[in-house]
Amino acid sequence: MKIIGINGSPKGDWSQTRRLVLGVLEGARASGADVTFVDVCALKIKYCTACTTCYAKGECIHDDDMPALYEKLLDADGIVLGSPVYINSVTAQLKAMLDRMADSVHCLHFTGKYGCAVSTAGGAMAEETAEYMNSAIRMMGGTTVGVVGVNFMGNPDAIIPAEKKAKELGRKLCEAIKTNWKDPAQQKSYAERKAHMKQLVLANKDVWTHEYDHWKTMGWV
Repeated sequence: MKIIGINGSPKGDWSQTRRLVLGVLEGARASGADVTFVDVCALKIKYCTACTTCYAKGECIHDDDMPALYEKLLDADGIVLGSPVYINSVTAQLKAMLDRMADSVHCLHFTGKYGCAVSTAGGAMAEETAEYMNSAIRMMGGTTVGVVGVNFMGNPDAIIPAEKKAKELGRKLCEAIKTNWKDPAQQKSYAERKAHMKQLVLANKDVWTHEYDHWKTMGWV
């Protein structure tokens, strides 16, 4: 099993979110996974311009660190996303990464992959932000197994039980991969999303040639 953890906090070694991402990876490693940690804020990732070149060609107009990171994500069996709460959502750095993955939304590149998310907040919205990251994984075809969110509310020691939960989440992620776990509600949502994307890709097949070819290769059209 290959598990990749993405930390979206710009605080480096001081990041509490980093501690949770590493906690998930520690739990995954204890379950036999090969883990990789990525500090997305240390990478150069330019903003998506919505040019749709990736839809047509399967490549981006930007020359930066995103293609190499993208390959790691596509090679992984499990994906862990982490971000502190910045005005009720993820950091700009993590959002830039997600926005560059629109092609994966159309192509459902995370089909068969599993994921989870962690988040920290000084006050509120940690679990909601983690769930937003999980929803991004599901939009790309993945199955999610849970979240860990901690709202410190002036209590720095709140990270201690949260780290324990993060390690448990890592073990849960690996168990889902090993057993090919299925969640009926997510399967239903995936089928609906796939039907919608199929119609979208077919309607634009003469322009979005890369995506249409992908759907044909997968045997979906």
